[in-house]
Amino acid sequence: MSPRPSFELAGRRVRLRPLVPSDFEQWQEVRQRCDQWLTRWEPQTPPGRPDVVTDRRAFAARCGARDRERQLGTGYGFGIFAGNRLRGEINLNAIQRGPFQNAYVGYWIDEEVAGRGYTPEAVVVVFRFGFEELGLHRLQVSIIPRNRPSRRVAEKLGLRDEGTAARYLEINGVWEDHVRYAITSEEWEERRDDYLREWILPAQEVGTGA
Repeated sequence: MSPRPSFELAGRRVRLRPLVPSDFEQWQEVRQRCDQWLTRWEPQTPPGRPDVVTDRRAFAARCGARDRERQLGTGYGFGIFAGNRLRGEINLNAIQRGPFQNAYVGYWIDEEVAGRGYTPEAVVVVFRFGFEELGLHRLQVSIIPRNRPSRRVAEKLGLRDEGTAARYLEINGVWEDHVRYAITSEEWEERRDDYLREWILPAQEVGTGA
């Protein structure tokens, strides 16, 4: 049996924790400021459903839904914090057990700090959590081919390109192709020390053999 997971996770510079209703102001500020940067890569809000960016109660309900997913072990959602500022989100979605032991990783980052390495660091933190605490065997990331910033994250981490799935997800009202990247627990074990040295261990410990 896997050890009981911890829900506050730390990298070298980022801290991951579940979002709570009191995060609404930070969430709203980032999402509204980065609207054009983010929404072109995301599903549309279904007609008639409250918008979590503008509706505080809808945001609180979203936090509650994430809590239920954690309780059921079907998903884990985290805000990405640098310092005390919310800078993005990263999620383990649609966890499947049995012979698959798989989950899907999704993420977004504040345009203001894109390219600073916060996203790949957060991804490595979530990989460590998924493989070492949840005992998953496989993690997948699916990215629209023209989303170069997101694909650079997968490529920087050396994730395996498993090809393009045609019209894989409906994004912003269009059925979009997605490049599917993956990593297995065996690959994680092979690269674990390198990942931790580059993204997790305090800078002063890098190169010391600690």
